[in-house]
Amino acid sequence: MTRTLIASALLASLVATAAHAAPATYAIDPTHTFVTFEAKHFGTSTNRGRFDKKSGTVTLDTAAKTGQVDITLETGSINTGTEAFNNHLKSKDFFNAEAFPQATFKSSKVVFEGEKVVAIVGDLTLLGKTQTVTLKANSYGCYDNPMLKRQVCGGDFETTIQRGEFGMGYGLPFIPNDIKLVIQVEAVKQ
Repeated sequence: MTRTLIASALLASLVATAAHAAPATYAIDPTHTFVTFEAKHFGTSTNRGRFDKKSGTVTLDTAAKTGQVDITLETGSINTGTEAFNNHLKSKDFFNAEAFPQATFKSSKVVFEGEKVVAIVGDLTLLGKTQTVTLKANSYGCYDNPMLKRQVCGGDFETTIQRGEFGMGYGLPFIPNDIKLVIQVEAVKQ
């Protein structure tokens, strides 16, 4: 009987460890995820905008310290709050939304410190050109959502890109090349 109890305890421990170590998949919550950009306007004020349509998934294995992040943005959903500016940004001068309706980010590495994600390295594809970028985590955490009854993980991430590297050269050098991307993301465990 003692062997049966020990075997049962060992089996329960192995099952619990395997369940804890399994990767978890999360769906991007579009109502709590915002992808915004910031660009200096002739060295004075800062122009800001966001992409209203976005989707994606996150897979995390905190035990193995690995993960995968895939995000898709609809470039035609750009929103600065000014229709004329939106239309100019959708044009061939900038995002060329008709020819390139989507921009994507696909991670190649998720960097952990303990249980926390501190950076995500991956390929950003914009205007058909791909560049490797590192999204630095300014905050990251998970919580049990009382309304959804599921775990939600998220944080604030940012990077600065050179728009000219993606072929978006309109107005250079008078309109700055540096574009700050800020991604506030929350994803719901599936």
